[in-house]
Amino acid sequence: MAVSDGMRYSATPLETIKRTKFTVDAIRLDELIAENTIVAIILGLPLNMDGSEGPRVQSTRAFARSLAQRITLPIAFWDERLSTSAVTRMMIEADMRRDRRAEVVDKLAASYILQGALDRLRHD
Repeated sequence: MAVSDGMRYSATPLETIKRTKFTVDAIRLDELIAENTIVAIILGLPLNMDGSEGPRVQSTRAFARSLAQRITLPIAFWDERLSTSAVTRMMIEADMRRDRRAEVVDKLAASYILQGALDRLRHD
């Protein structure tokens, strides 16, 4: 998970929520929403490289439908293709150890996804 500043200029990694059961995940999201004054949710959409939707996209959309029943915030999707590989490349270039990369790759990818959405919002 990542959050942006109030001006919506920069994304900052927050934490990784390891998916378990929807209710457990949603409770943690509820806590983070309250703690960070969240006003909208951007979910990474794991499209296939050709842009088609597979089982992971269906799972993400189902998660969003369930989440929408719990919260009143707007929920949007952002293409997450290549986000993990882009972040991994940056960490390798920064000479980060493999074990450290494994610890932070998901929350940095969330930040990368959110930054892409923020950049697009600013240029529309």
